[in-house]
Amino acid sequence: MNNIKNMKNGWGDSVLIEVVAHGPGIEFLTKCKTTQQERIAYFKSKGVVFVGCENTLTERKIPKENIIPETRFVKMGVGEIILKQEQGWSYIK
Repeated sequence: MNNIKNMKNGWGDSVLIEVVAHGPGIEFLTKCKTTQQERIAYFKSKGVVFVGCENTLTERKIPKENIIPETRFVKMGVGEIILKQEQGWSYIK
């Protein structure tokens, strides 16, 4: 979250940021597990996109209703990362 804050402070609206949660990282977007929902909502209002992996939800038997409302979904989290990299996006883990 600090990297997001720093990039938005440094580059403002000229930077596009997408956070992809998959595997154990899905807890970041899970209502009962996340400690970051307020910050996620704030950053979403600033244009940051938060994405959850549907494959992870299926594998872990997590219904979409258990994911915070700021989230959009993609079939494959890793696939989303690959597509973004092919479009020239940088990947920070």
